[in-house]
Amino acid sequence: MNIPQPILQVSELTMAYGDIVIQSGLTFTVNRGDIFVVMGGSGCGKSTLLRHMVGLKAPFKGTVSYEGVSLWEASETDRAGLLRKMGVLYQGGALWSSMTIAENISVPLEAYTPLNRREISEMVSLKLALVGLTGFEEYYPSEISGGMRKRAGLARAIALDPEILFIDEPSSGLDPVNASLMDDLIMELRDSLGSTVVMVTHELASIFAVGNNSVFLDADRKTMIAHGDPDELLRGCSDPAVQAFLRRQGKYVHEKSGIEPLER
Repeated sequence: MNIPQPILQVSELTMAYGDIVIQSGLTFTVNRGDIFVVMGGSGCGKSTLLRHMVGLKAPFKGTVSYEGVSLWEASETDRAGLLRKMGVLYQGGALWSSMTIAENISVPLEAYTPLNRREISEMVSLKLALVGLTGFEEYYPSEISGGMRKRAGLARAIALDPEILFIDEPSSGLDPVNASLMDDLIMELRDSLGSTVVMVTHELASIFAVGNNSVFLDADRKTMIAHGDPDELLRGCSDPAVQAFLRRQGKYVHEKSGIEPLER
């Protein structure tokens, strides 16, 4: 039996914008090798939580720790070292439109590695091959499809072989077929790179296809109300809000899911 190895721990986290509290009392652990899903309805604070975990927003209260080191209490040098262990795929890909795909992926390699130009070019080609974009080095973001831009953004996110990969709404804007292919790609990269994945989504198809651990954020109670394997939560969580979300009932019926509601 494999013993879970914590890599990321969130403890008593309160997220707020000014005096407006978004979520409070968030406490959960992400283990090495997890595909950890941050789930909940629209407006519950999923992407805000991601911003806290990747160092873009400081907690109002509580801690975000990597292997026991608090991200926001560490020295500037130690914090920079922790951040370099992360890769982030933003919802829209966040590619620079004036740069080719190769140039976009080269940015972190040029900034944080001693590789020369030839070595960087080889590394770029390798990362593009991993996401199925071999031959698209000289294309600009505007010349490829939305799904391909997401994959190019993913190639940049894995440029430095991150220990932990954060992904914001990977299936957003994709048709069901491409959304499924993205799920497959995420699992393949987790296995091939040995990375841990933290994924923000409200897409049920993705949640059940790839997630082995999760946290559920509730917008009404402004706190987490469930934590664990999504399949186990579907079978065993008694909270009606969690069941309504996982079965696309009540207010969640109209949220974009890409699949039919689950049978009772």
